[in-house]
Amino acid sequence: MKYSFPKVDLHLHLDGSFRASTIWELAEKQGVKMPADTLKGYEDWMEKCSHSDSVNEYLRMFAPPLSVLQDKDSLARVTRELIEDLEKQGLAYAEIRFAPQLHTYKGMSQREAIEAVLEGRRQGLEKCPSIKIGIICCMMCVGALSANYDANMETATITHEYLDKGVVCLDLAGAEGIIPLSSFAPFFNKARKLGTPLICHAGDSQDWHTVKDAIDLGVSRIGHGHHVYENPYLCRYLAEHEIALEICPTSNVHCQTRESYELHPAWNLYTIGVPVTINTDNMTMSRISLEDEYDHCLNEMGFEYEDLIIMNINSVRHSFMKEEDKKELLERLSIALEECLEEGAA
Repeated sequence: MKYSFPKVDLHLHLDGSFRASTIWELAEKQGVKMPADTLKGYEDWMEKCSHSDSVNEYLRMFAPPLSVLQDKDSLARVTRELIEDLEKQGLAYAEIRFAPQLHTYKGMSQREAIEAVLEGRRQGLEKCPSIKIGIICCMMCVGALSANYDANMETATITHEYLDKGVVCLDLAGAEGIIPLSSFAPFFNKARKLGTPLICHAGDSQDWHTVKDAIDLGVSRIGHGHHVYENPYLCRYLAEHEIALEICPTSNVHCQTRESYELHPAWNLYTIGVPVTINTDNMTMSRISLEDEYDHCLNEMGFEYEDLIIMNINSVRHSFMKEEDKKELLERLSIALEECLEEGAA
């Protein structure tokens, strides 16, 4: 189906949304061993991992791209290519997230990693003037708080320096549930004092308690967050305080945080007024595009076409794009919604 309205993706990981051929080429040049003998074999391996019914198996897919994205040129290249691919898919805006600390294993600093991604963003936007891009810097939950305390504090501190240069906010990603989300308060407090916008992964592999913790950390959006549906009070809180959820249907099904598209609570959350947005998470690893997610929304999740436009309006309102860009995009989406409703009434 053709979705002609402006499309927005707010939850998109750089190290999960690359061109497989590029990662394969970089691995060959750098002498990095891959989990298969051919590019086709690598793509098949990702397909197998993405349908493994195990979050840990799914996370194995991040090792190959991260192993080759340890220099400035490679990191800039995959950023530029992703922007080119998003424009070809008809997106008007996207926020691409990555963890600077995961690109420091071969000598790059976090600051150099951020600047490499921003250079890729510059190159991409130069070639693709019809799309706008924000960059999100992620802290990581990798185990005990002490395991990467200094790295997370560095991310929380330097993200602020790049807010007017293409970076739009600070996130926390990684494995949920290893330690309480509230343990990350020092990093969020540091960023909040600096004036950095905050979001956080929560309520995906863990229950609604992590959504409550994320709210207490001062976030304006929550990555995934669908398990909040099990707590009606928190659902009302999200609706009343306009805290958006970044729903990624295919990722949730692949990682078995939801049994199926049909049983996903996104539509229920949407109907009770929670600001729901639809996103891809990891396009390459899940072999999906934003339009594929829209297909699932219409065919299996209970949404109507006009709901997709409204959820893109939610995405624009809760994005970190400049206000003048928001206004222009909201006008385009309002026209698309009006035309959709008129066609439905005809």
